[in-house]
Amino acid sequence: MSNHTDYDASQIQVLEGLEAVKRRPGMYIGSTDFHGLHHLVKELVDNAIDEAMGGYCNHIEVTVHGDNSVTVTDNGRGIPVDMHEKMHKSALEVALTVLHAGGKFGGSGYKVSGGLHGVGLSVVNALSTWLIAEVKRDGKLYYQEYSYGEPKAPVKAIKDIPEGESGTSITFLANDKIFDEVNYNFDILADRMRELAFLNAGVRITVSDERAESPDVRSFCYEGGIVNFVKHLNRKKAVLHEEPVYITASRNEPEKQEVATVEVALQYNDDYNENVFTFANNINTGEGGSHLVGFRSALTRVLNDYARKYKILKDNDDALKGEDIREGLSAIVSVKLVEPQFEGQTKTKLGNAYIRGLVDSAVSEGMSVYLEEHPTEARAIVDKCLTAARARDAARKARELTRRKTALDSTSLPGKLTDCTEKDPEKCEIFIVEGDSAGGSAKMGRDPAHQAILPLRGKILNVEKTRMDKILANNEIRAMITAFGAGIDEEFDTSKLRYHKIVCMTDADVDGSHIRILMLTFFFRHMRPLIEQGYVYVAQPPLYRITKGKNIYYAYDDEELNSILERIGRDPKPLINRYKGLGEMNPEQLWETTMDPERRVMLQVHLEDAMKADEIFSVLMGDKVEPRREFIENNSKLVVDLDV
Repeated sequence: MSNHTDYDASQIQVLEGLEAVKRRPGMYIGSTDFHGLHHLVKELVDNAIDEAMGGYCNHIEVTVHGDNSVTVTDNGRGIPVDMHEKMHKSALEVALTVLHAGGKFGGSGYKVSGGLHGVGLSVVNALSTWLIAEVKRDGKLYYQEYSYGEPKAPVKAIKDIPEGESGTSITFLANDKIFDEVNYNFDILADRMRELAFLNAGVRITVSDERAESPDVRSFCYEGGIVNFVKHLNRKKAVLHEEPVYITASRNEPEKQEVATVEVALQYNDDYNENVFTFANNINTGEGGSHLVGFRSALTRVLNDYARKYKILKDNDDALKGEDIREGLSAIVSVKLVEPQFEGQTKTKLGNAYIRGLVDSAVSEGMSVYLEEHPTEARAIVDKCLTAARARDAARKARELTRRKTALDSTSLPGKLTDCTEKDPEKCEIFIVEGDSAGGSAKMGRDPAHQAILPLRGKILNVEKTRMDKILANNEIRAMITAFGAGIDEEFDTSKLRYHKIVCMTDADVDGSHIRILMLTFFFRHMRPLIEQGYVYVAQPPLYRITKGKNIYYAYDDEELNSILERIGRDPKPLINRYKGLGEMNPEQLWETTMDPERRVMLQVHLEDAMKADEIFSVLMGDKVEPRREFIENNSKLVVDLDV
């Protein structure tokens, strides 16, 4: 063993000021990719929303400028600019340069906040090429400019303003040496602003994009708050009751740090899917937590009690299960509390235990009153739950057919599956292929050690329009469930997944696209962790094969075809073959263009926004024709070539 004489105090590095953020930005904003970039805007808006939650602000403006700099302005109290007693500099400069400095650490500045606990502003500054802070308060406009996180001059008052005007405006340009690309997706920003407007009734949020020739300006303000949110979720679905149920309650025990408000809005539709979204201090708690547990247990109990009381459920009938109660349910559960405790893999699971009881009691009381006062709507809801229960029982019997004894018990695998020999899921891929012809080529061209092939016959069932018993009776869907080995819905367990790359490999035409979206609809509705954890891919087979002399080239779209033809010359004329389907490729061609890990092109399927995805799948695959027609008309310009 070597001695330790070269490891002393001089080796211990202390990162001063914002240097820690610059060195390890991922620790503060998650990543330096697309997501981290947008997170910067979110942090500044969250600060403004904290002012709104305190009752000090009712208008927030977000502007993306032509150079991809961003301004976030609010009409709140304005960040304090007076001298900080301990730091001997303006409080504004402290907020911009010192981590964990802010009004959210037990002082009286904020009771409830949703930002990065006081580090948001300084983190944005640390990760910016330049930043300008402007504060209106005390009859003055104060100004300070920063370069790479360092102040260029002290805070100064630059002009007088009318007494009573107040607010904060931060303009910044993200550092392109830190971020992969500084280019904002305006739709993503606008969707988040709309979500915040829903969650904070009466607050107007305006978001503008100045990068286009004609600026895109969208303004969101919802006096109805989360009631409007639920109506928005259901706007393209047929609902069972016209107005959502709205419930609110609060708890105020400061000595226990149990100061909280809860808001719940819910509405049933004739769909088969559950869409319940939970928030804590405006943060989307994607993993649920104590507020979701309280909501679910109360709703299940109240509906069962109502059904028993009015003899809709007989004494010898089994109770309705939670999944029966939540079929076709759209709901928002929003809590605002002091010191939220987040846990779970992505820190988006609420852990405060007392919130469960608060939500449970609020929903129990509010829902009981609603059912008694609205007997017609109550009966429609309970009848839907009963139908779901009968379908669940049929699905239970069908589900038994899809279960495997162990992950390695090949005797229970579907007969049409050609499995790989490797047993480590991280090294295994499964290609879901349409048709026996393409399946045959794929089986002969694959790497048998690592690549499995599962051919499907024709189009699988559209699960958006189908209950679980019918879904599990479908041979193609059962084959996929059994082959993957991880179960379905609540039973889904990614630790049992047999392949860590699930590849949709369909023809590059309209039919192929339809089959692909049918698969993705099934994964999203019943195996969502596959998409959330990045296991789903879409193969990109070439559209053209170009032969010139002894040389062969492949083109994946018309643009690449023209580029190849320009490069190799059009005289003498090359032979161009347009593939109509995967079945036209021989095994060698399919391997080298679509399956060979060294040369293939594959798209990984990401889930950026669960609410947006739910809406798209409902529109494209649901029963309502009008929203689908509207979607096609609005997006037809994006389709360059339709192979009809």
